[in-house]
Amino acid sequence: MYSGEELDMCLRQIAAAGCQQSYRRLFHWFYKPLKQFALAIVKSPEQAEEIAADVLVNIWRNRGQLPGIDNIRVYLYVSARNISLNYLKQQHRQATLSLDDVSVSMGPLAMDPEQLFISAELVNRVRSAIDQLPPRCKLIFKLIREDGLKYKEVASILDISVNTIDNQMAIAFKKISQAIHLDMTRRPVPRTEG
Repeated sequence: MYSGEELDMCLRQIAAAGCQQSYRRLFHWFYKPLKQFALAIVKSPEQAEEIAADVLVNIWRNRGQLPGIDNIRVYLYVSARNISLNYLKQQHRQATLSLDDVSVSMGPLAMDPEQLFISAELVNRVRSAIDQLPPRCKLIFKLIREDGLKYKEVASILDISVNTIDNQMAIAFKKISQAIHLDMTRRPVPRTEG
């Protein structure tokens, strides 16, 4: 992953000096998340790859305009959304994005050393609960928890209110918490010899 400072420096180097190494770093950071986001909309792995690449190639082509972009992450996701919708329109399919029809696959759960003590069974339960979230809820959860976007950024990307984001995250956490609670109630209580 990258820090905000690394991203800012990278963007400055791309804009000011056309630094290809910084561009490759930017490409590496954003290609996979943009591809997954586009795939959720267009449902075609090949097209999703092309969309993610197009978004990032457009950044290189228009690198002189980078200093005018307030939030590059939102800009990239909105670009991916727009190119995806244009693709659907060209395919004579649904031209509006219905978040209830979006399918999202989640990557592996990020775990810090403290979380490594969680049992594999519990991790599987959490993963299963995430996979069973409604499509809109799952997409929002993925963008926030896996891609690290803020509520306001996701609201801008999906053109919905921050309140909706908040409600969907509450639904996600409730369902995940229920899955964890269910897991804990099913575990046998160890007997103590006395």
